[in-house]
This record gives sequence, structure tokens and C-alpha cells, in this order.
Amino acid sequence: MTEVLTSPIAPGRPSTRRNDDVTRLLPKPLLVIVIAVLLIVVLTPVLYILFASINSDVSVAQGAFFPAELHLDNYVKIWSTVDLGTGLFNSVVVCGAVALVCALLAVSSAYVLVRYSFRGRLTVLRALLGLQSIPGTLMLLPVFVLFSTAATTLGIQIIGTRGALFITYLTFALPFSTWVMVTYLRGLPRELEEAARIDGASSWRILTRIVIPLSWPGIVVSAIFAFLLGWNDVLFASVMTSPESRTAAIALQVFGATQEGGAIPLYGQMMAASLICAVPVVVLYLVFQRYLVGGLTAGGVK
Repeated sequence: MTEVLTSPIAPGRPSTRRNDDVTRLLPKPLLVIVIAVLLIVVLTPVLYILFASINSDVSVAQGAFFPAELHLDNYVKIWSTVDLGTGLFNSVVVCGAVALVCALLAVSSAYVLVRYSFRGRLTVLRALLGLQSIPGTLMLLPVFVLFSTAATTLGIQIIGTRGALFITYLTFALPFSTWVMVTYLRGLPRELEEAARIDGASSWRILTRIVIPLSWPGIVVSAIFAFLLGWNDVLFASVMTSPESRTAAIALQVFGATQEGGAIPLYGQMMAASLICAVPVVVLYLVFQRYLVGGLTAGGVK
């Protein structure tokens, strides 16, 4: 007779604790120390910028970390000292448009590349990866010459407008965003689309009613990448913009350049302007954090 041995330990908290002990890479005391060190390394520069933005310029120049007295007027003066309002408006408009258009084009292009077989499909996929290896610095002069030639031929002013930045950022963001969506859509089950086709749904209806609602994490990652590409850019924005179409990054660059040499720079206002420009990105990450985790890990397990 064969006896069946059952474990006397009931499933529940002990099992969960055992699994946690197995999966933990470091002992708990050492893990706490590592996390504390990482937090110090990350938060110290942020706290320094925050304290310097409400400190006097002389105290910052002397190396003071904590402000002796609060100078909250730095956040008021910055709007008249630097053309920050125009820069933020241009950045939000251009980068927001790039993010929206890039996400829509990426998901539709990736759907065609993943679900349909046609001649040149593999070539397109390889080209998407190859385009990521080209530095943007090498493309500055060709893009500038191309826009100048197009302006001369068509008689339309391109350089110095928001449209020039929009086309430039979209060109560089679209390949990566498309590849992100290709990786994400490969993980979606085909059975959902096949069931919809049996019910008579067209490809467009499947894309808009099934694929896009299930692909929000990948779409958000693509959109945020495109947004940050334009928000952090200084190279192309310094060449493609005029004083009326400057982005926030260029406004900060111009303000910092004017503070070099001479009297004590306006450190407090510089730090305040930097924090103001960082707020939209931080809010963007906080709002879409749960989508970013799913989108960045899509395609990691096959």
C-alpha cells in the first residue's frame, strides 16, 4: 500500500515568507543600507537645487547648502528675467503634438508589421533597429540643409518655426516608438482578433476597438519617450528655433549663458527655473507610472 504524505504546514503566511526569503537578493539589513545610500545619492542634488532656489545668490556662491533666509521671490522674478513662459508654452505644444502623433503612427505601423506578411517586412524591422544607432549630431547639418532647400523651393519659412521642431523630433522618435509597439503587440493573443473577424469586424475596427485599448502601456511608453526627446533637446532646438519659438531648454541655456562672468550670477533664479521646467516631466511620470511599468517590461518574457 502506498501512503500519501501530506505536509503539516498549511499554505499561507509561512509559505509567502519562505518565498520572499528565497527571492531576496540581499539580507534585509544590507538591503536597507543599499536603499538608503541610493536615496541619498539621488535626493541630495535635488534637495540642493530646491534649497538654492529659495536662497540668496551670495549664499549659494559661498557654498551654503541650507538657506539662511527664504527668498521665495526667485520664483516670481524668473518669469520676467527669463522668457520662461514662452519657452514652456512652445515645449508643451511641440512635444505634446509629437507624443500624440508618434504614438498613433507607432501603434498603427506596428500592427501592420506584426499582423501582416509582405515583401520588405523584415527589411523595415531591421531598419528600425539600424536607425537607433545613428547619432543625432550627425543628422543636424543634413536636416538643416534639407529644411533650407525645402524653404527655398516651396517659398515657405520652415526653420525658426514650431513645425520644424515637430518634424525633426517626430523623425527621430518614430523608429524607437514603433519598435516598442512591435514588441508589445507580439505579446497580444491573436485569438481576440480572429474572433472579431469571425463576427465581421474590419481591420480598422479591430485596431481601434481591440488592439489600441489593450496596448495602452506600450502606447504610453512610446508617447512619453517622444515627449522627453523633444523636452530635453538642446542641439536641434538651438538651430531650428527663433526667439519666438524657443523651447524651455533653450530659454534656460540662454539665461545661463548671460550669467557667465561679471557679478554674482542669479543662482537662485537659475535653480528656480530648472525646477519649474522639471515639473511637467515629474507629473507625467507620476500620472502614467502604472502604464510605464507594464509597457517597459512588455516583450521581456517570450
